Amino acid sequence: MLGYILKRCGAAVIVLFLVSVFTYVIFFALSPDPALQICGKTCNPERIDQIRDQLGLDQPLWKQYWEFFSGLFVGRDYGSGSQAIHCSAPCLGYSFQTNESVMDMVVDRLPVTATVAVGAAVLWLLGGVMGGVISAFQRGKFWDKFFNAIALGGISLPNYFVALLLQYILVVQLQILPFPQAVPFSENPGRWFAAYLMPWMVLAFQYMAIYTRLTRTNVIDTLNQNFMRTARAKGLKPSLVVGRHALRPALTPVTTMFGMDFAALLGGALITETVFGLNGIGKLTSDSITKNDQPVIMAVTLLAAAFVVIANILVDIGYRYLDPRVRVKSS
Repeated sequence: MLGYILKRCGAAVIVLFLVSVFTYVIFFALSPDPALQICGKTCNPERIDQIRDQLGLDQPLWKQYWEFFSGLFVGRDYGSGSQAIHCSAPCLGYSFQTNESVMDMVVDRLPVTATVAVGAAVLWLLGGVMGGVISAFQRGKFWDKFFNAIALGGISLPNYFVALLLQYILVVQLQILPFPQAVPFSENPGRWFAAYLMPWMVLAFQYMAIYTRLTRTNVIDTLNQNFMRTARAKGLKPSLVVGRHALRPALTPVTTMFGMDFAALLGGALITETVFGLNGIGKLTSDSITKNDQPVIMAVTLLAAAFVVIANILVDIGYRYLDPRVRVKSS
């Protein structure tokens, strides 16, 4: 197992390195000149040259990338002489729009996104798995049709529509919830919960629909396996048959999807955060794309890629404990 983990970690490093190369080329070499963007419309050639020198944009592309890559581990200096600015590792650069440290911007926004992702993941995982199991054991009956109808609605309706609909019903009409305004948990737990409840519901509704259908299909397929007939023939309790013999192997594909979906959400729920005005990674990404803030877009892309790669490793390791039939090889 240790050899397998080390091998996967080595592959993850290579993948992240390649992602960083491609994203750097796309966002810096193929994008408009950052010096012109920073300098603005009322600018002169001397100021543009000064900005290029400070950011190292007058260097060959490979050297620019090396400065960026090494800055992730040892930091880097912008400019030279007494006017040089040191960026501590991990250095992701500075925003072209606000001159803030990109690392600080990401760290400040990450707790909001993590809260949205964790809360929604708990709801959709519990609801999707329970709904899928019930549907599988009630095939063709009322509950099967009910959960299938909910799943169809969740897959069909876009996030922004569900978000606006919830706001209209719960905030405007019924006035059950205030308009979402995120506050720290320590400041006001009630307002904190109310601010995140609707984003959780929106994301959970979409993902729960997918997980319900996937779990239902996998459970039905597992129930038809020979080992399930053997378990029933031995006279085991129905709860034991379902929990130990049917559910665990059926959840293997669900685990794969959950790891990828959760990692993607940690990279930012762009539409949901924008609709509800939550200052998370998704909102940061949206604002940065609108303003063409290349260092921020680069950082968010690398962060999302890192989450996906790490989730892949954790999912593969979890297979071994979820389904004993799965074996891993280090060679």
